[in-house]
Amino acid sequence: MTQAKESPKTVLAMKGVVTRFGDHVVHNGVDLEVRQAEIFAVIGGSGSGKSTLLREMIVLQLPSEGSVKVLGVDLAHISDDAVLALRQRFGVLFQHGGLFGALTVLENIGLPLREHRQMTDPAVDALAAQKLAAVGLDAAVGSQYPSELSGGMLKRAALARALVLEPELLFLDEPTAGLDPQSAEGIDALVLGLRQQSGLTIVMITHDMDLLWQVADRVAVLADGKVQAVGAMAALATMEHPAVQPFFKGPRARAAQAQAETQVAAQSKEPSSKPK
Repeated sequence: MTQAKESPKTVLAMKGVVTRFGDHVVHNGVDLEVRQAEIFAVIGGSGSGKSTLLREMIVLQLPSEGSVKVLGVDLAHISDDAVLALRQRFGVLFQHGGLFGALTVLENIGLPLREHRQMTDPAVDALAAQKLAAVGLDAAVGSQYPSELSGGMLKRAALARALVLEPELLFLDEPTAGLDPQSAEGIDALVLGLRQQSGLTIVMITHDMDLLWQVADRVAVLADGKVQAVGAMAALATMEHPAVQPFFKGPRARAAQAQAETQVAAQSKEPSSKPK
């Protein structure tokens, strides 16, 4: 008798989330679920509440109503000590990096270790250097300051800091925003590699169609205060839902879809490396 395959573990869940700022309602019943080891993306138009949703996921604010659970922890009435413990279990890449300008790159990456781990300075520097290499940056970059880095290098350095505590869950806020195509493509490959190598669960807020087609397992479309649809990009592209179709009709969206479909077709034609 074959055993039934276990359902993926839920890493993050939001149910009935309502967010109000005075009379302004941003979210009016958001429901979503992120599964272990998947790359989950949230998209939506300007003002749809993507950034606010992320702030609620990383415990920078609490919703007006509804429930949020992150890594099995219910955020309702959570204590400050519990918040601190939870934040050490996830990493965050902020849109503009969030690195401290007065610290070198290596010092920025090692800062979480100095705050939350009892380690010697040489051990901190060694682990920070390891993460620097893991995101594709040369060791010499460690002695530079954030102001000396290009946009792509800054994103990678900030990602190294987000990974230094070995998180179970990684949040990415517009990871390719402001980058040239080549740098953005490098981030795409890096994000995909992180999941493939370590089984990391990744939640992204993005409007980058190339990134969505290349790496996202599932995508949630946020509009009118709710999640209007959730699915793989290929499935969403066929939906006639008025909140979904605008993301697939523009020339940039069509180009990203065509590139993704071309890559899938090319991979399907590659000869198998397995011996006959």
